[in-house]
Amino acid sequence: MAFWTLAIVVATCMWSSIVEGRTIEKIERVESKTWHLAMNLNPSDGHIMDYTTGWTDDRFIGTYSEALNKDYLNSFIWRHPVNYIALVRHQGGEVDALKVFRFKEGGRSLLSRFQDMDPGRNIVTEGGPVLEMVSKNAKNVDKDPVFSVGGDLAFNWAYTNNGHRIVLTGGYLSPADVNDDGTRGIGNHYYCKPHIGEAMSPGSKSSAHEISIMGDPLPTTDWWQGTDHGYGSARDGEVFGNYAIYVSEDATTFPGPGYNLGLEVEVFNTLNFLQRKSDDL
Repeated sequence: MAFWTLAIVVATCMWSSIVEGRTIEKIERVESKTWHLAMNLNPSDGHIMDYTTGWTDDRFIGTYSEALNKDYLNSFIWRHPVNYIALVRHQGGEVDALKVFRFKEGGRSLLSRFQDMDPGRNIVTEGGPVLEMVSKNAKNVDKDPVFSVGGDLAFNWAYTNNGHRIVLTGGYLSPADVNDDGTRGIGNHYYCKPHIGEAMSPGSKSSAHEISIMGDPLPTTDWWQGTDHGYGSARDGEVFGNYAIYVSEDATTFPGPGYNLGLEVEVFNTLNFLQRKSDDL
């Protein structure tokens, strides 16, 4: 089964006009580019994808058939070099909100980026989102760990015995030597060895959760979504949606709210350029 495709030219159109006695051709080229689903996180599916689970293990998690309904990690996509990443919140596969970023360092896989844990605290994109869209019907945007704050993506945010796989630089980021449990993000553990990706007690989820809840001021208790946390069922949180991570070598656009997601998302880029007709040269 093929997991990667290059950009494909699906259409080329040409128009001619006369400028100062010369024929100028306008060429419009439409290219097809592809996003690939690398991960999906459901904060209430009974599987806790915290800081210590899945991100660096190079193993497949979940199934293709439930890839957008439960926790999912495609290890083939995870180890492929990529240049762009899209964080997409969705409701049953329908896009609710999204952000697209360009990596500062291209040509690296998500696996290699998340394995870079010591010292971690890596700001991996630059310039903020190249694309951001939020549905007018989206709920809890002001409390969302991705869409309530700005800035770039940072991976492996480590401080004392805490670790967060994905955070945004526009939110509060704890200093390396301050054990304040103050950072919120995706893939979280508040009692771990963040530089090696292990819990203090092997396999412990007692201080772990998958997706955070933000706030102003930040909530100091019950700051996690859904059931996928280690704090007991009496403290389950509200679920804002599933969170999908798509990656691409060259796609910079993404379908907006209302689009129904799949394992792959095809987008079309239009390129326009002018050239002198060869007969005039």
